[in-house]
Amino acid sequence: MSLSSSLDSHTPEVAILRVSGLRCAGCVQSLESQLKAQPGVEAAAVNLVTGTAVVTYSPNETTPVAIVECLNQGRFQATLAEANALLELPTASEETSLPRLAIALVLLILSSTGHGIDLLPGHWPMLEAMIWHWGLATIALVLPGWEILQEGMIGLIQRRPNMNTLVALGALGAYLTSTVAWLWPALGWECFFDEPVMILGFILLGRSLEQRIRQQAQRDLQSLLALQPPKALWQPSLESTDRWPIPVQQIQVGDWLWVEVGDPFPADGTIVAGETLVEESLLTGESLPVAKGVGDAVLAGSRNVGAAVTLRVERCGRASFLGQILDLVVQAQNRKAPVQQRADVIAGYFGYGVLALAAATFGFWSAIAPHYFPELSHSTPLLPLKLALNVLVIACPCALGLATPIALLVGTSHAATQGMIIRGGDVLERSQQLNMIVFDKTGTLTTGELEVAEIHCYGEQSAEEVLYLLASLEQKSRHPLAGAIRNAWAACGQPRELATVTAVETALGLGISGWIEGHYYQAGRLSWLRDQGVDCPSCEVDTHVALACDRQLIAIITFRDRLRPEAVSTVQALQAEGYEIHVLTGDTTKAAQQLLEPLGLPPTHLHTELQPQQKLALIEGWQAQGKRVAMVGDGMNDAPALTAAQVGISLGSGTEVAIEAADIILTRNHLADLLTVLELSRATFRKIQQNLLWAVAYNIVGLPLAAGVGLPLWGLSLTPGIAAACMAVSSIAVVLNSLSLRRVN
Repeated sequence: MSLSSSLDSHTPEVAILRVSGLRCAGCVQSLESQLKAQPGVEAAAVNLVTGTAVVTYSPNETTPVAIVECLNQGRFQATLAEANALLELPTASEETSLPRLAIALVLLILSSTGHGIDLLPGHWPMLEAMIWHWGLATIALVLPGWEILQEGMIGLIQRRPNMNTLVALGALGAYLTSTVAWLWPALGWECFFDEPVMILGFILLGRSLEQRIRQQAQRDLQSLLALQPPKALWQPSLESTDRWPIPVQQIQVGDWLWVEVGDPFPADGTIVAGETLVEESLLTGESLPVAKGVGDAVLAGSRNVGAAVTLRVERCGRASFLGQILDLVVQAQNRKAPVQQRADVIAGYFGYGVLALAAATFGFWSAIAPHYFPELSHSTPLLPLKLALNVLVIACPCALGLATPIALLVGTSHAATQGMIIRGGDVLERSQQLNMIVFDKTGTLTTGELEVAEIHCYGEQSAEEVLYLLASLEQKSRHPLAGAIRNAWAACGQPRELATVTAVETALGLGISGWIEGHYYQAGRLSWLRDQGVDCPSCEVDTHVALACDRQLIAIITFRDRLRPEAVSTVQALQAEGYEIHVLTGDTTKAAQQLLEPLGLPPTHLHTELQPQQKLALIEGWQAQGKRVAMVGDGMNDAPALTAAQVGISLGSGTEVAIEAADIILTRNHLADLLTVLELSRATFRKIQQNLLWAVAYNIVGLPLAAGVGLPLWGLSLTPGIAAACMAVSSIAVVLNSLSLRRVN
């Protein structure tokens, strides 16, 4: 399948990094800035949810290793995804370790009882009770909270405040103020040592829950990773009976692997010994096991269900079909929609805004509020500080930073398990605006499995000789008509080898020419041959290839094709959803109308006898009229139209050029998947909008409430601990909302 090499043609190149230390959208902005500042890096996109960075770089100026080494000198730590190993996903333990969380929860429980010292036997004076609460707060800062404090202060010193900065300032502010109040009781301040314990406890608990929910969100992607076994049975040669297990990361191209019945194939390769049945449904959508024998190709992740075979490795790790899919999915999850780019810009400055609001809150309640609300200010001397701390810990840049990537993670991963690759959030956003869908005919609406119908000879050559000449001319072409010609020649059973063709020239979408044994041959459309000076009949012929020798017509071959079984239902369903449907084809009007009649499209929506540039012109013309067009195709001649359309959609069996140009790839080659991918795109974008609305609304409501807006109106106020709990809940809500996308089928 051509998808397996579609990424190899990229210039510049792309590296995928696994990054630790990402906490919020501020971290994302900071890391992207650091990466883009490196020499040779042309673009960088960081995903908060998956902990990955996709870096586009010039191989002439830098290397992935140099990028990683430079990055690791700062507060983020990165590792490079190995070429011979599939990408790994972060685990929950990478964010919040269980010992830290357990300590924080124990401290939270003891502090939340109000007076944990009362649980001990005997009488404890107030001084000793305060020692108890001071001890709980100190332990909370030193043990479970130390990493948060350290990262938060580093962010502040580097002028890149993040979520940890806000939490650290809130916890330290409460701790230091309470310590001063305890040591100098004459000040009349209250002690609230329980607040730093509650802040850190709720933050760590929220992060742990959020990360575990993220793991559920990655379950679809994990299911793809699980298709590759952790080990393979390696054998030193084809004839050897010695075999021993090795990690799949050690597999190399050219290795011989023994694959037992029931085991998945660990790499792409060719069967060199044995015959079996292969289950490929999770990769290609083929519901029944496919018979495979010597010389047949198999894909990593497909399962051997027939008999043990020996495999010669052709591609492994990230170069395999499965690895390419995973790379495409990860790169898609790092491609941001315009709405996310705007949200990330806001989130990047969020920390500064919260610090300014906290300072303004403190200043207002210290200098202005006493003149208007004296009863509030006198009753609680530390009210300005507590409200400022509320602002610091209730603010949630995480909800804003997670809103898009978590929905994109769930949506694109779920799509990938169903054989649909959506290349990024920008594709999702453009998909919402479509009102016209344009199909290529051959190989898209039809099976593309053309077969020779008739051979009309005009010279002395026999039908077999005509097939021999055409098969020789077309032996390196990937056009469906060329494949049908080669199949027809093979069916003749002739042992004769194809002729050597010299001075081959191809006119894209029109024909091919070359010299065979001293004669000049041309094969292509009748209209093209006429333009080349060949005397051809003026009759209209169905799908055909005409052959001329020394500019004399010698044969016309016609072909037949058939609609895909799901073509009619898919087109009708799209029309019912309000899409305007058009079909583009290079076939004659008569042939196209006869084949496409079951679709029930108006004759004006069938555009025939088109060359690639004419397809492109039609797409651009519709767009100039205000149409928002999706192009569905699979051939090399569809690539310009796929690129020009708002959304290009290619079948996985398409040419490498078509796949590279497409925004959405249907790897299972089921046309009905188009309905699913459009529905999933709409659903995913709705979740992104809902998440962003929630994140913005939460901060718009939560920040003023934390700053004390409700005090003079309703006597309503928060504590820093409750504010921290609200912040944790806000992030979890965004993640839970996105998980519902997995119900879209």
